[in-house]
Amino acid sequence: MFQTKIEVVKMGEAISGTGNYPWQARDWAPDSWRSKPIKQCPEYPDKAALTKATATLRQLPPIVHPREIVQLRQHLRDVAQGKAFLLQGGDCAELFDYCRQDAIESKIKLLLQMSLVLLWGANKRVVRIGRLAGQYAKPRSSPHETVDGRQVPSFRGDILNGFALDERELDPDRMVRAYHHSSATLNYVRAAISNGIADLNRPLDWGLGHVRDPELKAKYEKAVSFLKDMRNFMHTIGAENEKFHTVDLFTSHEGLLLEYEEALTRLLDDPRSPPAHPRKEWYNTSAHFLWIGDRTRQLDHAHVEYFRGIANPLGVKIGPTTPPGDLLGLLRTLNPAREPGKVTLITRYGADKVASLLPAHIRAVEDSEYAHTVVWQCDPMHGNTKSVGSGIKTRQFSDIFSELQQTLRIHKEQGSYLGGVHLELTGDAVTECLGGSEGLAEDDLSTNYTSFCDPRLNEKQALELAFLIADHYRSEREDCCCD
Repeated sequence: MFQTKIEVVKMGEAISGTGNYPWQARDWAPDSWRSKPIKQCPEYPDKAALTKATATLRQLPPIVHPREIVQLRQHLRDVAQGKAFLLQGGDCAELFDYCRQDAIESKIKLLLQMSLVLLWGANKRVVRIGRLAGQYAKPRSSPHETVDGRQVPSFRGDILNGFALDERELDPDRMVRAYHHSSATLNYVRAAISNGIADLNRPLDWGLGHVRDPELKAKYEKAVSFLKDMRNFMHTIGAENEKFHTVDLFTSHEGLLLEYEEALTRLLDDPRSPPAHPRKEWYNTSAHFLWIGDRTRQLDHAHVEYFRGIANPLGVKIGPTTPPGDLLGLLRTLNPAREPGKVTLITRYGADKVASLLPAHIRAVEDSEYAHTVVWQCDPMHGNTKSVGSGIKTRQFSDIFSELQQTLRIHKEQGSYLGGVHLELTGDAVTECLGGSEGLAEDDLSTNYTSFCDPRLNEKQALELAFLIADHYRSEREDCCCD
């Protein structure tokens, strides 16, 4: 039994207590981040409008429920312990315009197809987290950019300003619009899932006409055949139940805009506590999972200060500028109770740097008291962005796969476990990343390049990457059987 003494005071003041729950961060409150240095912080010119917007957000109901957050924490514990695989994917930066039935359904279906392929390959349950229903803010290298010879404020995501040049001024009311678009998106996700969009008996588009390599196409067709046969077999023997008709799909975004995150942080009942002895935790109710970006993970800065006090599972992006020594400081601050799966380390180096940087990061964690408590996740997208001659940002599919392949190999050599992948993707037929089995070339980029931020894998490239990951795990299992 947990023994706990809790003194709860008004939001914005300190909470004191003793016990074993990791939420009990000392000297923490939802607004304690304001006393710390901060990066990527918008300077709203209209302070009265900012106060009005955040006051509105504080009165609105939570977008997600603590019970769902606790459920994801349990799933991520399994991922950290090697019992499940984490698939996280979605748009680089959502737009309010993406809050449409077709756009939402295409992402759900793509994540479902990818998870089925990964289930076949890794032979483990797949935990799905979408970069959706809240991924509206993006960090930028500079607050200004030059467009047609004119210097304008950079586009920082729909939650802050608009992409159109006449909408570049920061507008705090966009936070309220982001709340409503997030709520509407998640509402439709839940409705679509509860009404059978994830039913294994529904036809899925497994078309492989874009795959030009005969050997690769044969591997894919074998996997697709297996999945269809499995579905038909379960239907024939009447072994279907609710689990075959629905899935869990959790939401996530980068917790960049702390004004927004603080306003949606609530002290709520912990679903795990007994009714006779209710406990409370601070939950960020804007999403199930949030992450700290590579630009804002400084130990003594505002974002780490805010994140250390919330009960949600957390991610931290780490890359070439992350000293190995910082990892333990981050873990001790964000996960003092060493709860397995509480923190996901999302590695993003670039295909040409992963071999020289990842081993030291793994050793820093695996040789410490945090061994086997973190989820290691590979983001093979961000370190492989480049600009072509026309100035368009793109990514090469071969670089993306190379970083992922090297990451898998290095974890095996180091005796650690790669728990998942973090991908920027869309269910639409965009032409933003080069290569893949359909052989997109530089001249093809202009065909359907619709991202206002970073390039995304299209539905064919994303599914192909899932097959390549699955093939790695199946080959690994076959090698073990042969030994």
